[in-house]
Amino acid sequence: MNTTRTTTVTCPNCGRGNRIPVAAEGRPRCGHCKKPLPWVVDAGDADFAEVADNATVPVVVDLWATWCGPCRMVSPALEQVARDLAGQIKLVKVDVDQNPRLSRRFEVQAVPTLLVLDRGETVARQAGAAPAHVLRSWVEQAMAGRPTTAGG
Repeated sequence: MNTTRTTTVTCPNCGRGNRIPVAAEGRPRCGHCKKPLPWVVDAGDADFAEVADNATVPVVVDLWATWCGPCRMVSPALEQVARDLAGQIKLVKVDVDQNPRLSRRFEVQAVPTLLVLDRGETVARQAGAAPAHVLRSWVEQAMAGRPTTAGG
């Protein structure tokens, strides 16, 4: 497990680059303007538990493949959803061809397969691509059914 792996995110509010950990508690904020940042990371068989299962925010998982045309179409839409819901979700991308254990765990039959996880448990699942507004509604509906915790 590599707890120090980071990714760089440009703040949609002020344009500053921010280095954020791929696995951490809480919600990333811009170091300059303090606005919530979209949290988009890659994960695989070796670090998925740390990056996604242990996340303290709902996780949208994009199970995709490099050869998949619809996967390439849905990726920008998911990134838009991550920007729209910055501070509320974490988007984790998993290449199914490189991560067979996760493909088996989530019983991936087609790509893209999209999941919403709450503390490692699947609360919503969808196969296939969709536009950003449809995906956002799907994520918000999945989040609406999730139990809330005090202070969170």
